[in-house]
Amino acid sequence: METLELTRAGGVATVTLDRPAKKNAINDAMWTELRQVLDEVAITSQDRVLVITGAGGAFCSGADLSDGGGGERHQLEKMRDIADVALRLHRLAKPTIAKVGGVAAGAGCNLALGCDLIVASEEARFSEIFAKRGLSIDFGGSYVLPRLVGLHKAKELAFFADIISAQEAAELGLVNRVVPADELDAFVDAWAARLAAGPPLALSMTKTMLNNAYAVSMDQALEDEGRCQTVNFGTGDTMEAMRAFTEKREPRFEGR
Repeated sequence: METLELTRAGGVATVTLDRPAKKNAINDAMWTELRQVLDEVAITSQDRVLVITGAGGAFCSGADLSDGGGGERHQLEKMRDIADVALRLHRLAKPTIAKVGGVAAGAGCNLALGCDLIVASEEARFSEIFAKRGLSIDFGGSYVLPRLVGLHKAKELAFFADIISAQEAAELGLVNRVVPADELDAFVDAWAARLAAGPPLALSMTKTMLNNAYAVSMDQALEDEGRCQTVNFGTGDTMEAMRAFTEKREPRFEGR
């Protein structure tokens, strides 16, 4: 690929945004390749976890506004393509981790927030930078941000477009963990390995239900839980978990 690096190990697919000279700003080619990678990971059973990170000490500085790609297509068409990438990330039925080691701004910030978990180094910085560029929030930020920090705090972050530190982001609930820069890789590797060893079907259904939490009633949530749990009880993974408990060993989940 031209703008991404995809590596696989132990059930973990790692996508590295690879335009370090531009702080991994996303151009048209990267949007296309992100869509392709998300589709590939979605249908590859060996990929149990997706990690997204950036090359060269940055996560992603946002969309590359200097990119002249796209030909004669209308801007709205381009934005719908970008939205399609955000939806693919949101709908991916596998755990996702954003490994943020530097700046995450604009669409890059919302790319991180769109992941299920965020681990940031102490050097990471976050910004909903759009207003400083004369733009409104995009790449799912209007949906994800208020759900993470509440409506009024989301408006503050979006209206003022301030850059906040990793520690401030943690205090707001934007990130799960902040670790020293030299521990970031090891921490994410450990979390990803734990997720990759988990029960794929059960985790995928849990992710879907949690994503739907603000859109359903308690009645519907309980019905969804019952239906998903019924599916689980019919899988080999649940039987394996029960055997492993009895035999006092770790279960070996196969996703079936």
